[in-house]
Amino acid sequence: MTDIIRLPQERRSRTTFSLGQKETARLGKIAAYVILLIGAAAMILPFLWMVSTAFKPEASIFILPPEWIPRDATFQNFTDAWRIAMLPRGFLNSTFIAFTSTLGEVFCSTLAGFAFARMKFPGRNRLFGLLLATMMIPGVVTLVPSFILFSRLQWVNTWNPLIIPVLFGTPFAVFLSRQFFATLPADLQDAGKVDGANWFQIYLLVFLPLAKPIVATLFLLGFIARWNDFLGPLIYLQSVELFPVPLLLARLDSMYEQNWTLLMAGSTIALLPILILFFLLQRYFIESVALTGIKG
Repeated sequence: MTDIIRLPQERRSRTTFSLGQKETARLGKIAAYVILLIGAAAMILPFLWMVSTAFKPEASIFILPPEWIPRDATFQNFTDAWRIAMLPRGFLNSTFIAFTSTLGEVFCSTLAGFAFARMKFPGRNRLFGLLLATMMIPGVVTLVPSFILFSRLQWVNTWNPLIIPVLFGTPFAVFLSRQFFATLPADLQDAGKVDGANWFQIYLLVFLPLAKPIVATLFLLGFIARWNDFLGPLIYLQSVELFPVPLLLARLDSMYEQNWTLLMAGSTIALLPILILFFLLQRYFIESVALTGIKG
């Protein structure tokens, strides 16, 4: 009789416990969304201010309270920035530097990543660990030795220091490629061997066509890094004709004059190619993150 009486109480306690768990999970999810919204707002507000300032007259920049939607919007800032900063020449320079270096980086990094993931050779793991260890070396540590090396090679005031060092792959790109190729089934390379293909043919004809997500991701990340690079061109380039977009935009901000409207308009123009490239490749980018992040 006592067991029959206790059963409803145990059910009520279990029900209360499950409701408490659901309420805790719901509160945790709400807290996570609030934190993400705050982080997203902190990231997007400077971008919105840049675009808003690009359309403002110079006298309306620092008025209080700030105008997020300018009353007297003008497109003159964009035409002036395009002409004064010599952005057409900068776009050509940045496109050549970013495209050539990133194309070589993607090809060599995926080739090395395929070798580390699928081929067995003595010292493979140690060599890969040594490669990953180089990612922990800050770039400023090798800045002076690199400049001395490139100056002795007479590469200063040329695009060679900006293209050739990354043309043969980067540790991060090799690591990401290895993680992706390791997720593909071994039956693919066995089928290639049965058909008489060598390792390079297996990479080029079998694995690389399946690697569109990782190729798109590496190309996107590499192109953005080269397009936005400011320190490298600042150190190695001296002629204005060789300047990429970031250096040309920096010339709008001098010691004697700071034209914020032109600088924001030029920055908005420089951001457009990256946005277009991201929207074109975002499907492959998300797929790559899912494959290398969850399965790798």
